[in-house]
Amino acid sequence: MTKKRKKLRGTVQKVIASLDPRGTDKAQIDIHGADELYREIRVENEVVDENGEKARLKPGAEVDVIVEADSSSTIKKAG
Repeated sequence: MTKKRKKLRGTVQKVIASLDPRGTDKAQIDIHGADELYREIRVENEVVDENGEKARLKPGAEVDVIVEADSSSTIKKAG
């Protein structure tokens, strides 16, 4: 099944340490161009490269945020 996607740019604003020592830190990301009230998201601060090696984002890092959906879950845009 085909997918529709949109790539958005963002910047890691800060890294929030987990209160639980076994927990994962969170990266707070500011999505460029998003509405003011919905600009910030927080995600687990863990990324993986093509070799499976884990790393963490640092404040100020430029990132891509990808929104992806099956084509069957989208509506064709008019015009």
